[in-house]
Amino acid sequence: MMAAERALRAGTEGALPLVARGARVLAVGSRIVGRRLLDLALPPVCCVCERPLAEDVGLCMPCWSRLTLIERPYCERLGTPLAYDIGPGALSAAAIAEPPPFGRARAVCVHDEISRALVHGLKYRDRLELAPLMARWMLRASDGLVHEANLIVPVPLHPRRLWRRRFNQSALLAREIGSQADRPVLLEGLQRIRATPRQVGLDAAARAANVRGAFKVDGPHRAALEGRRILLVDDVVTTGATLGACVRALVRAGAASVDVLTFARVHNR
Repeated sequence: MMAAERALRAGTEGALPLVARGARVLAVGSRIVGRRLLDLALPPVCCVCERPLAEDVGLCMPCWSRLTLIERPYCERLGTPLAYDIGPGALSAAAIAEPPPFGRARAVCVHDEISRALVHGLKYRDRLELAPLMARWMLRASDGLVHEANLIVPVPLHPRRLWRRRFNQSALLAREIGSQADRPVLLEGLQRIRATPRQVGLDAAARAANVRGAFKVDGPHRAALEGRRILLVDDVVTTGATLGACVRALVRAGAASVDVLTFARVHNR
């Protein structure tokens, strides 16, 4: 009897993994079929020009070739492209003349026609499916900043603007980066306490004055930030005024250091 019981138990235990594997194969197959049916109903197109694509979200080759990626050599502090390689730790003239309040900044690409279309698609056209793609590129461009950070924090919107827009694109990017890199994200810690006019059309001095004192960290979240290395996430950096105001608020709240990661940055050649 004991031998028979052992044989029966062994046979049952051997069958369970086969059943589990069969269920997994069936689930994967269902997802593939579902995606193919969706592609037939809504064929995937380029995020910018709407040419047909083989993948569900991305850029066609002509648009990809027009995206100006930021690659080395670049300024170690600002992350801005350099005309030529001057060695490790190279700093741009702007970083030397006016050191930023943050440690290091990195961006995927220069703010140009293609990157603007992606940012505006996410920000103004509710193309939320762009967030995972843009976050994946930001993770690759971060030069290790994501994995060095203890906490990821997005640049916040004022509550009135958030109500009108319904979502914060920077928070979407921060959440996606945290999910892909398995890093914690603090969405509500940094707050925009003053509704500021739009920065478009303002020079650097006016932008800085516009956002001065516009951000703070409320009391309950200070403990989460104290002594931590923070990665501040936004979609685009222009002059850095908004990011600078956010960084100062985080440092006042006790952050040990703050680095910056954006999808695009304006680069004046």
